[in-house]
Amino acid sequence: MVIRRLLTYLIPHKKALTWASFILILATFADVIGPVLVKVFLDQHLVPRSFDRGALIILASSYLGLNILSAILHYYQLVSFNEIALKIVRQLRIDVFSHVQNLEFKVFDTTPAGALISRITNDTEAVKELFVGVLAAFVQNVVFMLGVFVAMFYLDVRLACFCLILLPIIIILMISYRKVSTKVYRRLRQELSHLNAKLNESVQGMNIIQALRQEKRFRREFQTISNNYYREEMVNIRLEGLFVRPAVDLIYTWALIMVLNYFGFQSLTGPIEIGVLYAFINYLDRFFEPVNMMMERLSQFQQSFVAAERVFELLDDRRVTSKGSSVDSPGISQGKIEFNDVSFSYDGDKGAKVLKSISFTAYPGQTVALVGHTGSGKSTIANLLMGFYPVTQGEILIDGVSLSRHSHQELRSKVGLVAQDPFLFAGTISNNIALARAEIREKEVREAVSFVQAEDFISRLPQGLQEPMGERGTTLSSGQRQLICFARTMAGNPQILVLDEATASVDTETEEAIQKALSKMRQGRTTIAIAHRLSTIQDADLILVLHHGEIVARGTHAELLAQEGLYYKMFILQHGGKEKE
Repeated sequence: MVIRRLLTYLIPHKKALTWASFILILATFADVIGPVLVKVFLDQHLVPRSFDRGALIILASSYLGLNILSAILHYYQLVSFNEIALKIVRQLRIDVFSHVQNLEFKVFDTTPAGALISRITNDTEAVKELFVGVLAAFVQNVVFMLGVFVAMFYLDVRLACFCLILLPIIIILMISYRKVSTKVYRRLRQELSHLNAKLNESVQGMNIIQALRQEKRFRREFQTISNNYYREEMVNIRLEGLFVRPAVDLIYTWALIMVLNYFGFQSLTGPIEIGVLYAFINYLDRFFEPVNMMMERLSQFQQSFVAAERVFELLDDRRVTSKGSSVDSPGISQGKIEFNDVSFSYDGDKGAKVLKSISFTAYPGQTVALVGHTGSGKSTIANLLMGFYPVTQGEILIDGVSLSRHSHQELRSKVGLVAQDPFLFAGTISNNIALARAEIREKEVREAVSFVQAEDFISRLPQGLQEPMGERGTTLSSGQRQLICFARTMAGNPQILVLDEATASVDTETEEAIQKALSKMRQGRTTIAIAHRLSTIQDADLILVLHHGEIVARGTHAELLAQEGLYYKMFILQHGGKEKE
């Protein structure tokens, strides 16, 4: 149950919650006593015209003191409840973010980034409102309503019992509103998720949108989604307009008529106390004030409840990567890689395999190159080796041990990846390079930069290694970003290198420098190099030619050229149709 799971987050804050509740009870007591003091003044002083100065000073001082005390106590209980709520939501948001970091890559393949961001930001923000604005308000109002009923029973037991009829009516109204609104709010949150997903996609691909002059088309698509969200919002507003204040005001009017009729009929048989009449009407008004507030908060509660469902749905996603046991995990020392009859499909459909019976061995210190046309399965092999996707058919071994037995900590620390699309985080160049290891000194960062020959362009930057970068390193060229990624990988001192089109984003001049760095990087390390340009892998110990997920040829550069197969045709095409020498 969602509410039960949310309440479990209160357990670490039991002491603070008890203290805040105690302050709330004191504040409620101060609020409830006020009308009783006014009743005493009316019935014992104003009506009989008994103006004892000492008694009046005591009454006035008590009334004023209670109001001041109530204001102070309400301030402290409000701050206390909100502080607890903010701590709870902070922990919930951290839990969600931590869980998302451990999800399998196929979750990100099938779920728009904007939809995930919406759950982590918008939905957790709505849950925050549940704790800050809803649960705290509900507790305060319920305690206050109980205090009002206690005061009513003190004044007139029969009329208080009669007023109890209001409770089931209000509860039925709340339950009815909750049932009707749940579906509306679920659709509302879904449309908001679509809105964020579209916005995120459009902002990231703005250069393509403008280059292809598709601004009008994307504006129409965004407008369609915005219109859907608008329609759901209007349904929500109409629902609130019907169930919230108008319905409660109608019940309040009926209750007021009932109380006035009671005192009216009582006046026919004898005198009535004006103070009691005042106090009852005052308490009735005070009783419906929190009811109105709770009904208005109920709308917020429904939005928060649906948002919490979506958050817990994400937390309950069991598609997490298998981390392996860090205790039993064998170390990676040699770097021998074996693929034994590995087949794989991203969607789990056996009829749509990306890899089909892949088998090869990369011995320690060897460079194995993967070549082939787009979609042949090269990057998938790298993804499986990195543990981004679980192996479903066949087996991958590192140093003779199944990949599933290696913990993620061991695997990711000993296998260095340089992706085709260099990804840098907002921050400094030094911080990005230091991501490779938990603890790394500036000297080691500089050594990694020197190793990949990136010190020339970094030294020309105003702040050198401390140069701040925007999101994804947009202030640098693609070649510079790739050099930093190389330095980041080498700073981790991996045993195995995975180079996924590592030089694809580098210009010819920079590539020559990187090739020298790559030669040094590969020394003593097992390297899996995915290449589009065949000139970059001619010195590989083994070249695997992939076609439609299968290895169709294997050998050295010279051997594959001699076979005059697919590799030969690719080589001829890349060299302008010139025959091999």
